[in-house]
Amino acid sequence: MPQLARRMGQAKPSAIMVIAEKTRALKAQGRDIISFSIGVPNFLPGEHVYAAARAALEKDSGQYGSNRGADALLDAMLAHFERNGIAGLTRRNLCVGIGAKQVLYNLAEALLDPGDTIAFPTPFWTTYADIAAIVGAKTLLLPCPPEQDYKLTPAQLDAALAQKPKVFLFNNPSNPTGMVYHREEIAALAAVMARHADTWIVLDDIYNRMVFDEVGYHNVLAFEPSLRDRTIVVDSLSKTYGMPGWRVGFAAAPEHVAQAMVTLNSNHITSLPEVVSAAAAAALAGPQDIPAAQCAGFARKRDVVLAALAQIPGVRCPRPEGAFYAFPDVSVAFGRTHGPSGRLIGNDVELCEALLESAGVACVPGSAFGEPRALRISYACPDAALAEGLARIQKFFAEFE
Repeated sequence: MPQLARRMGQAKPSAIMVIAEKTRALKAQGRDIISFSIGVPNFLPGEHVYAAARAALEKDSGQYGSNRGADALLDAMLAHFERNGIAGLTRRNLCVGIGAKQVLYNLAEALLDPGDTIAFPTPFWTTYADIAAIVGAKTLLLPCPPEQDYKLTPAQLDAALAQKPKVFLFNNPSNPTGMVYHREEIAALAAVMARHADTWIVLDDIYNRMVFDEVGYHNVLAFEPSLRDRTIVVDSLSKTYGMPGWRVGFAAAPEHVAQAMVTLNSNHITSLPEVVSAAAAAALAGPQDIPAAQCAGFARKRDVVLAALAQIPGVRCPRPEGAFYAFPDVSVAFGRTHGPSGRLIGNDVELCEALLESAGVACVPGSAFGEPRALRISYACPDAALAEGLARIQKFFAEFE
């Protein structure tokens, strides 16, 4: 009987989506479940975005779009990158994708041969390791434990880049930790990157508009322009504009890298739908009041989460300054028995299973992100659900023997 391709032995479902599917199944059974699992912003874009989509429908030609992206969208992307301090780009430096995930997959295909190495800090977004495995790349993991606030140090980066990985992938603000690198931290890391010329730099900056506490978003290119010829910046509409289902990701890159992604699009997706492109251009170029208000709201919810976690003895959570995640170290529960369920908790997976089954709260185990002492809380939910879910977590931890 014919067999699947060998690469499918390396492919596995997203750990986050596995939790989300289990949550949906329990809800379908009538269980009262509060989900802190999937990273959905839980707000909708402004009316101008829908107006642009309706206008595009009215003049729809039914034709294929551009493999690179519609001109209006590309121009809106150029203005967006310039606002973020990345100037001097042209349309030929850009490419779109079906969400940032597909952009990252295209980059893996464009930059990595089987056996090449990609380096990134842990904790990491689960898809990084999954994509690397599918394309046959090796991973060089740079542990950033809670004791160093989940942040990469210049010394760690210098040691890693001395091994000459083909790609270094850097996520700021971070999913899953919510940590944001400050101006001086980015400057120090950029100086290290500049000393190691044999590595591509891929910046996953999709949460760049969700930064709290006046920390600001900072990019290595502002400190080391020499990195321009080997740096790719990945962005997305999903989180900033409440548009995850519209599936719009994009990247700025050296021209030959952008062209490689365009070529892959011509074989993978052809193009974004024109209606989606019109909506995306309107989101980037139109009023920014909704993203600004949502960022302020997420900062307020962050404070609520930290206050609740601080009331749980032994649980430690470095202070997130962006995105909408908290990543507490919950290892205080390991080796202990949860009283009501009688369950001995040995690790983060068992903890999250017990939390879901006993308390009706869905979180993602930290081991999915490379840090098995933690779990991820996505707090982009309504205030009432957030308060109830946090109260359940507090009660759950109070029940350990």
